[in-house]
Amino acid sequence: MKLPRDLSGEELAKHLCKRWGYQRIHQVGSHVILQTAQPTPHRIAVPAHTPLRIGTLNAILSNVASHKNVAKEEILKDLR
Repeated sequence: MKLPRDLSGEELAKHLCKRWGYQRIHQVGSHVILQTAQPTPHRIAVPAHTPLRIGTLNAILSNVASHKNVAKEEILKDLR
């Protein structure tokens, strides 16, 4: 599945909070720090840039997918 080219970091952070159980902890500069406790504790930094670079988006999605034990496409499916 092709990665969206116009997705902002804020949109991604909101999606991860709403659908994947992350909570916005705080913001350091232009990076939003998200955290989840399910299935184990996990923190991730999402740059609040518009748009997110493709490599950065791919790395974040891969990290979340690995932690949640789902395919990256499963997370992408909900973004559209």
